[in-house]
Amino acid sequence: MEKALLYDTTLRDGMQGESIFFSPDDKVKIAKRLDDAGIHYIEGGWPGSNPGAQHFFELAKDIDFKHAKVTAFGSTRRPGTTCEQDANLQALIDSEAPVITIFGKSWDLHVEAIMQNTQSENLAMIKESVAYLLSHDREVLYDAEHFFDGYKANPDYALKTLEAAVAGGTKCLVLCDTNGGSMPCEIDDITRVVIDHFKRISVPGLIFGIHCHNDCAMAVANSVNAVHAGATMVQGTINGYGERCGNADLTAIIPILALKMNRACISPENLEKLLNLSRFISETANVPPVNSRPFVGKSAFAHKGGVHVSAIMKNPKAYEHMAPELVGNVRRVIVSEQSGKSNIEYKARELGVELGENGINRHQIVSSIKELEDDGFEFDAAEGSLKLIMEKLTDQFVPYFELESFRVVVEKDKERPCYSHAMIKLRMGQETEITSAEGDGPVSALDNALRKALATIFPQINDMRLVDFKVRVIDGKDGTDAKVRVLIESRDENNIFSTIGVSEDIIEASWQALADSFQYKLSLDNKNKAE
Repeated sequence: MEKALLYDTTLRDGMQGESIFFSPDDKVKIAKRLDDAGIHYIEGGWPGSNPGAQHFFELAKDIDFKHAKVTAFGSTRRPGTTCEQDANLQALIDSEAPVITIFGKSWDLHVEAIMQNTQSENLAMIKESVAYLLSHDREVLYDAEHFFDGYKANPDYALKTLEAAVAGGTKCLVLCDTNGGSMPCEIDDITRVVIDHFKRISVPGLIFGIHCHNDCAMAVANSVNAVHAGATMVQGTINGYGERCGNADLTAIIPILALKMNRACISPENLEKLLNLSRFISETANVPPVNSRPFVGKSAFAHKGGVHVSAIMKNPKAYEHMAPELVGNVRRVIVSEQSGKSNIEYKARELGVELGENGINRHQIVSSIKELEDDGFEFDAAEGSLKLIMEKLTDQFVPYFELESFRVVVEKDKERPCYSHAMIKLRMGQETEITSAEGDGPVSALDNALRKALATIFPQINDMRLVDFKVRVIDGKDGTDAKVRVLIESRDENNIFSTIGVSEDIIEASWQALADSFQYKLSLDNKNKAE
């Protein structure tokens, strides 16, 4: 089995994406998770460019990485100076990273028009910088920046830049599609030409890498094509974070290499960590996960059409290219207006709702779901409410509380912002509970009042917190009288669940979603106790 090396640059190239920032402590946490997942190289940043990167390398010195080599990134020496005089190279050495990746110019446009340098001096910069860093007992990787554009413009000179790096002593040449404009066929052809060129020169132990950007939505495809053409190392970022349109997404590349191309790059046990790794880095970056992201997205193995669901119940291969569990994901069946009875059967089994044997409940649930979705509900985004609806339609729902009434007062004066006060009256069994509470807004006040009323009987609700609140106008033609959809996402120590409410009144819709979230939480706890 051929081997592939994984090189992660989330902590450097990934941070060049809009709205992506990691503190040095964040970077340490991410590096530990990358190491635990079996990544081979973790690029920690450019120590000569900012204090934050340098701080990371100081922290990383005390960490015992089990799999990964921490890598510092920088450029070749500046024109017209020596390596000993170059502050950037000194910062790379001072980082004490065991591996150093430096980039140099491969495109004569950059050499002459951007740097206002000469081609011969550029070649000297590459060769001398690689040799200098190797003399300090470091593994040195060479990133050939803009290589594919450079090759297309001037192939002879582009190859000479690689030869300069090899003459300096590097054993790894990384070909970069820095502008992200190359097509897969070009990547394949040029990579083969480069590898064949160095085979003729016969450099022992030389390997090739690929570094792609996603400006034409081809970064993953280009990376895979380069591996197919003979590249061994693949550089990318988790979730594809990066400048402009991002970098090649390792959450797609890793399973493609391991499962589709039979490349030894990661163990099956570490592959199963991929979903959690993706979500951890997304949460650390404070960027919502992309549901449609291949392999690790929430929707990657989601099925909505009734024909699809009927088929996967017989054999998942009918509509899935791989088992979701291999990357830590799960199969999801969505119930919506497009659902059939197969969706209901699958979902009922998953949620623990008994349907009976006569099929009447299935038909009733399908009809009711379609009517509710026509009214504005959207149950593929609110499985908590879906479970409660299914229980109500099959007479299995046992409410933990029932609303008698609530009142919300919103007040504002010129001295302070709006604040809200809610009074709520609940029936719990034979008892009636009346409580009131304040909040930063009407929904916050209702939430606080409901918690206050329930906590005396159900103290476990203190473990639950609201993590997301979304309001969508369903049809804007009615202006402020339009019907709205409220989605609430909640979590406790072990679960994340979503609930929904729909009404022309935003407070009423919010109450529906809020009440469902508490009913669902209590039903989960009751189920866990029974088990």
